[in-house]
Amino acid sequence: MAQTQARYVRWFSELGIEDVPLVGGKNASLGEMYRELAPQGINVPNGFAITADAYRDVLDGVGAWDALHAVLAGLDPNDVDDLAHRAQRARNIVASAPLPPGMTREILEAYQALKGEYGERLAVAVRSSATAEDLPNASFAGQHETFLNIEGEARLLDAVRHCFASLFKDRAIRYRIDNGFDHFKVFLSVGVMKMVRSDLAASGVMFTLDTETGFRDAVLITGAYGLGENVVQGTVDPDEFYVFKPTFIEGFRSVLRRTLGAKKIRMVFASAAGRDTVRNVATPKEEQRRFCISDEEVLRLAQEAIAIECHYSAKAGKPVPMDIEWAKDGVDGKLYVVQARPETVASRRRTSLLDEYVLDANVQAHSILAQGRAVGGKVASGKARVITDVSQLNQFQAGEVLVADTTTPDWGTVMKTAAAVVTNRGGRTCHAAIVAREIGIPAVVGCDAATETIRTGDDVTVCCAEGETGHVYAGKLAYQVYHTDLSSLPRPQTSLMVNLGNPDLAFKTGLLPCDGVGLARMEFIVAEHIKVHPMALLHPERVTDAATREEIAALVRGHGRPADYFVQRLAEGVGTLAAAFYPRPVIVRMSDFKTNEYASLLGGQWFEPKEANPMIGFRGASRYAHPAYAEGFALECAAMKFVRERMGLVNVKLMIPFCRRVQEAEEVLQAMSRHGLQRGDNGLEIYVMCEIPNNVLQIDAFARLFDGFSIGSNDLTQLVLGVDRDSDLLAFDFDERDPGVKEMIRLTVEGARRNGRHSGICGQAPSDYPEMAEYLVELGIDSISLNPDSLLRTMRLVVEAERRSGSAPHVA
Repeated sequence: MAQTQARYVRWFSELGIEDVPLVGGKNASLGEMYRELAPQGINVPNGFAITADAYRDVLDGVGAWDALHAVLAGLDPNDVDDLAHRAQRARNIVASAPLPPGMTREILEAYQALKGEYGERLAVAVRSSATAEDLPNASFAGQHETFLNIEGEARLLDAVRHCFASLFKDRAIRYRIDNGFDHFKVFLSVGVMKMVRSDLAASGVMFTLDTETGFRDAVLITGAYGLGENVVQGTVDPDEFYVFKPTFIEGFRSVLRRTLGAKKIRMVFASAAGRDTVRNVATPKEEQRRFCISDEEVLRLAQEAIAIECHYSAKAGKPVPMDIEWAKDGVDGKLYVVQARPETVASRRRTSLLDEYVLDANVQAHSILAQGRAVGGKVASGKARVITDVSQLNQFQAGEVLVADTTTPDWGTVMKTAAAVVTNRGGRTCHAAIVAREIGIPAVVGCDAATETIRTGDDVTVCCAEGETGHVYAGKLAYQVYHTDLSSLPRPQTSLMVNLGNPDLAFKTGLLPCDGVGLARMEFIVAEHIKVHPMALLHPERVTDAATREEIAALVRGHGRPADYFVQRLAEGVGTLAAAFYPRPVIVRMSDFKTNEYASLLGGQWFEPKEANPMIGFRGASRYAHPAYAEGFALECAAMKFVRERMGLVNVKLMIPFCRRVQEAEEVLQAMSRHGLQRGDNGLEIYVMCEIPNNVLQIDAFARLFDGFSIGSNDLTQLVLGVDRDSDLLAFDFDERDPGVKEMIRLTVEGARRNGRHSGICGQAPSDYPEMAEYLVELGIDSISLNPDSLLRTMRLVVEAERRSGSAPHVA
């Protein structure tokens, strides 16, 4: 497209990010991408910007400035009704101002030129772009108007005038006041660009970091069918995808993790005659059950997000995580980037400062009124205020918990004073989530029926400190906040690792000052994210209950084979743990369910024997080569092979639990080799749990087969003392500090050292008993793996123990 010498119009090819004063942040960024990144293969719709000079000249032409000053003079932004009244008057002043003839001519000439590129039936998107937009300390996201699928000259000019007027939307006025911007020093540019027909396909938002934790090594992509407004505003529960940047850049093209959203509605254009009018329609059930884009498209978007982040970071001379809008055109089938701006909330969080919110009360004693996706990682209490219509916003009182079906930018006038926000609908990139992060309050979104289960006046506690799932508890629960500056925390010479099984906590836990994961529990992923016994997926004909078969069929829908569901879900769970700590080691224990635990999985009762004492029964290594479970173990191995070879997460080490005999170890290793997990290949290390006295007595023999030992102090104590650790009657006899248990630990550490093998401990003892942590340091154990909530406390104890022993700690 040829460049223009017009006074009011600039083509995207003429613009760059340095042109924010001229065309605002949105248009400057579109120009930057069209000019610099489109040649690299990133699809950016072409278009032009109507400059901020046009906005000023329109108002100059009718002498509107004095009238606008008078309308806004003495405004109290907390008076919702007065704000709405004044904002409407201001918009009327601007919208009624005619566009000068010369400006009109330039706009229409550019419009005709754009039609020359895309065809006579071109529809355009007309988007507002404020000159103070997308600054490092304010996003301005969603404050001004956009008009979609505009056709015809008259409709285009009308949309331009209404974009100018949207500078005085209620929400935009309040936002400027809250962020210290002068109403009359922020101006409006308008972008006109080819309309991407995502109403016929899908659209969404992606971030080049995790929006909850600030974890920088992931691309988070959200999407749903139809126009993107539903995703942005939170009126739909979108699909979510993660891609791990470091290994993706190395060439490992794989989705790290995906979550299927409900996507119950899709936004489409209302009619051919009024294409700028939109409405929501129900999404067919079959489409709800599918992801809105393919894995190939997810990876394409991730590649583009990484390229955009790299480009903007190079321009800025520092890392710049990005917030990017994407759309898929249902006509040409292509993916387009329609907006990109620096992310302004999670990227500014100091990851060296750790704030831990801990509820004082036993939460199990308090009823859960609602639950959904946690935003913000904090806890807050207050009286609930259920808002079912925007007209009720003036009833909201500062310090209350806002409960609503969803929120829109117009609600920003009250959200800033809320203690917390709870919504029925929305994902983690919806309006409510973005605003909650920006103002620093917790939010639980996508609760489905919060407005029905919570009543105005109820005392509630909103907790987002328990992982990915946020809860709204009845009553005001007491909680504590612990602040730690990790940057100056002394680190011990002994490796301190964490025990972890929940992928939802991975990115947050990965920010802790630890040396990796000493015990990644596969069982949590199987029980919480897979839910089905692997043998029931391989042999569904043996499941005789029709209801169970239907439940399993619903879970595995969309997978080629039922077994593929198990492999994918397990690989994604373990992969998320490994990515969060990459390149630090993550030691993944192969499954160690007992028969009664396996039987509780869907379909499990048809494959598990009934044992009198499952604790010392058919568990761990004894299952792996046994005909009753060998096929299930093959699925576990397939998932681990996928994590290491397809995801590129070679920091995963594998560990065999409850391995009774050397011969059993040999059989298990042979089985793993047959399944593509050969010890030593591609650096694969395989550890064994040291939790049976025979592991200690024959440590030299086991050392010939394995790369390291991890002491499971729970089972080791049970078997050394002959105490069932599940028995309440014998709880007083279960003590890892017993001299006999400590002697077995000493022999293990010394035996591992003698054979040049790694020694670690991953049982409960060092988390519960400080003296055990000190004893392990005295032995010279290589690593101690702890529960995350005891890591910092134990770290200080270990540092002190090392000082006493003459081993100097280092500072992180």
